Amino acid sequence: MASLEPVLDKDGVRLTVDEAIATVTLTNPAKRNAQSPALWRALAEAGRLLPGTVRVVVLRAEGKSFSAGLDRQAFTPEGFDGEPSFIELARGSEAELDATIAEYQEGFTWWRRSDIVSIAAVQGHAIGAGFQLSLACDLRVVADDVQFAMRETSLGLVPDLTGTHPLVGLVGYARALEICATGRFVLAEEAVSTGLANLAVPVGQLDDAVRDLASALLAAPRDAVIETKALLQGVSGRTYEEQRAAERSAQGRRLRDLAGLGD
Repeated sequence: MASLEPVLDKDGVRLTVDEAIATVTLTNPAKRNAQSPALWRALAEAGRLLPGTVRVVVLRAEGKSFSAGLDRQAFTPEGFDGEPSFIELARGSEAELDATIAEYQEGFTWWRRSDIVSIAAVQGHAIGAGFQLSLACDLRVVADDVQFAMRETSLGLVPDLTGTHPLVGLVGYARALEICATGRFVLAEEAVSTGLANLAVPVGQLDDAVRDLASALLAAPRDAVIETKALLQGVSGRTYEEQRAAERSAQGRRLRDLAGLGD
């Protein structure tokens, strides 16, 4: 990736912007990009700082692993410096616990905004929170050494960083349940064959493959991509007839815009 002046660079997250493409990089390879509340807040801030010119957001990670998941320090009595430990959170009120988890989730929610297309470039381990972060994106390009796993259940927890909805949407309920309940690894070939990943390439070709995909996405007019993304995102909540109507409405907007009759 090109070296650019970072818009944001803190707590294991760096955001750079090159015209229509923004890159969010996890920058703690020494800890396999393990995640913490500070990292989640930095991810949320990256979303807020995106310039309006950005059309494609690439999520990538330094080192051999995309993200090994939650930093195990979270499970110690001390937790992270300046943060309530998980034990302290559990002792709080239900409303306080709900609000804290909702804050953590904010770093995972903006990647599917209608005005951008997000691509996760995933190599090595993508475990737990790392798996869920990759699922937060619209598209996933994986290296042939990728190892996805949802390990929360084996720790007595559940996936709570917005990963369950996209996982079921991609691979179906039965396979999603089996992946989550067993915590097993999903490798590159299965990821592609089940729809979890769009493409698998050798590790050394990952950045180039993502760059090519980003270029292809930018080749189409922005408003047409936005309308198409919104149509596809809304399918699960609409009947067949409602989707037909949504298509007509979206196409009407596009035709009026192309004819110079838009607002």
